[in-house]
Amino acid sequence: MFAFAGPAYLISVGYMDPGNWATDLEGGARFGYQLLWVLVVSNLMAILLQTLSARLGIVAGRDLAQACREQYPKAVNYALWVLCEIAIAACDLAEVLGAAIGLNLLFGIPLLAGVLLTAGDTLLILWFSSFGIRWIEALILSLVSIIGGCFLVEMWLAKPDFGAMAHGLVPRINGQSLYVAIGILGATVMPHNLYLHGALVQTRRIGKSITEKQIACKFNLIDSVVALNAALLVNAAILVLSASTFFKQGIVVNQIQQAHQLLAPLLGTTIASVLFAVALLASGQSSTITGTMAGQIVMEGFLNFRMRPWLRRLITRMLAIVPAAITIYLSGEEGTYRLLILSQVVLSLQLPFAVIPLIHFTSDRQKMGTFVNPTWVKTLAWSAASLIVGLNLWLAASTFAGWLEAAGDWKWLVGTALALLTAAVLGLLAYVIANPFLPASWKQGAPAMIVPQVSAEQPATFSYKTILIPLDHTERDREAVAHGAAMARLHSSKVFLVHVEEGVTSQVFGALASTAEVETGMEYFERIAEGLRHQGLEVELIVRHSSQPSQEIVKVAKLVKPDLVVMAAHGHKWWKDLILGTTIDAVRHDLSVPVLIVRDNQP
Repeated sequence: MFAFAGPAYLISVGYMDPGNWATDLEGGARFGYQLLWVLVVSNLMAILLQTLSARLGIVAGRDLAQACREQYPKAVNYALWVLCEIAIAACDLAEVLGAAIGLNLLFGIPLLAGVLLTAGDTLLILWFSSFGIRWIEALILSLVSIIGGCFLVEMWLAKPDFGAMAHGLVPRINGQSLYVAIGILGATVMPHNLYLHGALVQTRRIGKSITEKQIACKFNLIDSVVALNAALLVNAAILVLSASTFFKQGIVVNQIQQAHQLLAPLLGTTIASVLFAVALLASGQSSTITGTMAGQIVMEGFLNFRMRPWLRRLITRMLAIVPAAITIYLSGEEGTYRLLILSQVVLSLQLPFAVIPLIHFTSDRQKMGTFVNPTWVKTLAWSAASLIVGLNLWLAASTFAGWLEAAGDWKWLVGTALALLTAAVLGLLAYVIANPFLPASWKQGAPAMIVPQVSAEQPATFSYKTILIPLDHTERDREAVAHGAAMARLHSSKVFLVHVEEGVTSQVFGALASTAEVETGMEYFERIAEGLRHQGLEVELIVRHSSQPSQEIVKVAKLVKPDLVVMAAHGHKWWKDLILGTTIDAVRHDLSVPVLIVRDNQP
């Protein structure tokens, strides 16, 4: 069990991120224990859907994004990818605001400065991920334990009404509580987690036999139930804490900071406020890790495109920081609270486009074999999907009606825009729902994994008739010349030696430069060329003058058309690259011929 444990704990942090805090605080402060049932139902749905996601990864060897890429045409995949990226950005927005609020509560850092500081945790998270998946899981479990411990103490201090809590488990909803209920649903069943889980379970050594996959499915189910029920306890604790303190006193909570300030006088101890802030900061940081991984998995799965992790993380974080900073600047602290709840509603609106494909794929016998969803699982899954779609349509209709009413003279323009948006979204949803029943010509997916067909029976033979060796008048030339000469003797090649003079006089006067340094360099290169000629090789020396050696080397290569380029590595990195520049990368990216890079192996 411990061998398989871990993925669900990474998933669970998405179910207790700062967005959950906002919706749970709002629900408890405005409606008391009335929406407790929404948390329980959402958690049951989350366990079911995350289990399906894990089974897809274990049995089919695909995460949800890869399965979509195989099943849907390119245009549909692009649309689903864009919607998923919007959801990830909305989730990251909640994490940015949560971390900034936590820093503000603990250390007094202004919210705007805290939002800007969250850009720095990008590098911290990426550095930590270099230690491996088990270290990340350990960090996540530690942060989750901190969050849970903080709220256990606060629950004990709040002394909730257990009879009212039991009554809150009875389902009921109205127009006033709908928006918050859907926010809770979106915050609990997070769409990007459905893409992430199927990838994470494949980090374990599952095995290929049916028995081994059955064992993996069994223990991943246990993992999901334990982890997500722990997340339920945290979310329930936040809602119950809000209901037993704020709702009881008739206090409307407009911002998380307000909740933090009121906890101390209402509960009679300052430790409640400190624990609240510590748990919030831990929540934001833990969610950041899984958000980073989900973003990369979604991009690779839908587009088969890989981006440098730090760049991917930075782009996502910037998409979250900009609206957060603008909101704080224009609306202050209360605006951040509204933005948190809106981000969770956006997540809920994206849910059908992840849930419905997941149900289709895990109900497909061709993909799942004997692990295909039985009838009772299909019934539960489609009931959950219907509830999600129905609530979202209800919310969209009421929201759009409000926008039209407030549009005034621009009602026609707003109505047209909303009609086009609604038609596009409903059209995409209809296609996704009907996809399994459409003709094959309407389903033109692409392979999830592209593996080139290479045969080892008849290995290709290469003949390097012309070899280019760039030299830079340093000790590194020795290795480049030695390797280049060895290849030239083997293939009876002609050798071109090229050097680019970078001195100031060479940059200004070009070939007319005739300093002592240039003349000494020429003698040095002539000796190398003469030595190679004594070995029976045909050698030609080319000297250019420029401040851009990589560009000149490329120009020479295009002129002589070598079959192979042999270059010595410069031996420096990091800050020296910024000062001294790099040549190898620029050359190899601009040339279509093989580039052999050699290093000096001498101590």
